[in-house]
Amino acid sequence: MRNSEDILPGADWCDRFQGEMMRTGITSLDVSRLLLDHPPPWIRSLMALRNRVVALFGLRMVEIAAGTSAGGFPVLSSTPQRTVLGFDDRHLDFRIVVDLEEKENRQLVSVTTIVRRKNLFGRLYLLVVGPFHRRIVPATMRPFCANVRPVSIGNEPVNRPA
Repeated sequence: MRNSEDILPGADWCDRFQGEMMRTGITSLDVSRLLLDHPPPWIRSLMALRNRVVALFGLRMVEIAAGTSAGGFPVLSSTPQRTVLGFDDRHLDFRIVVDLEEKENRQLVSVTTIVRRKNLFGRLYLLVVGPFHRRIVPATMRPFCANVRPVSIGNEPVNRPA
């Protein structure tokens, strides 16, 4: 992925997961909606719990909505190869970037999360949410993608043997 600074200036945390799309002939927005509009039931339950907890702190809730969103996240920009979703809140700003790349007759999907933490609460929030996030992203990809793997986690590249 190109520099995350171009997508969210001042970002201080990101991770990326990659897989091979099992369907062909679809756009990055189609993939975004597949991944985010159809999460496994356990993820829906976690998101409902998250929404109840963050409401106590006056933070934005994520609601499943149709139209210019995917999984309740506003679509900020979209081309056939890249869709950027996300929003800005008091504690942090974040972007979800879904990239498609044709490689050796395969369609690779990369899902990158980019975060700019604004304050101590944003740092604590990511500390608590991070372990869940690292399980949620690949779990949303697996029904639609083969060979899902982490590429980088929390700004650190994942070194895997070839």
